[in-house]
Amino acid sequence: MSNDTVIAFDFGTKNIGSAIGHKMIGIAHPFCSLRAYQGSPNWSKIENILKEWQINLVIVGLPLNIDGTEQLITAQARKFANRIHGRFGVDIILHDERFSTIEAKSYIITDDNNISYRFLDKNIINNISAVIILKSWFEHYLKKI
Repeated sequence: MSNDTVIAFDFGTKNIGSAIGHKMIGIAHPFCSLRAYQGSPNWSKIENILKEWQINLVIVGLPLNIDGTEQLITAQARKFANRIHGRFGVDIILHDERFSTIEAKSYIITDDNNISYRFLDKNIINNISAVIILKSWFEHYLKKI
């Protein structure tokens, strides 16, 4: 029996946001933030999440430049995705995450409030970015079925 629960990660070298959702209904929710040290997370925490939720598909946001070219963090995100696959044997999909952080900030900060970016909790931004990545993947996935 397959599990249709999917997790998405918004990779960062200090913080990794996550979102969880169900691919048959295409709904994503913020999940948890993971601290990372130079891009390396607590692997046992990721293992526990994958086991507890019986995840067999992980979406990792692929940070690209506006023109689609890669940058240093793109290679780091690929390495993170490869390590998840290698350690836990789950399927990995890299999904273009251009503008997800900007969209997350604009989702949190609207014209009718006066919150400054500097006062935003980075974990909230990363988790909302992960939701945006997962929702974008769902939209792409659901068009194919």
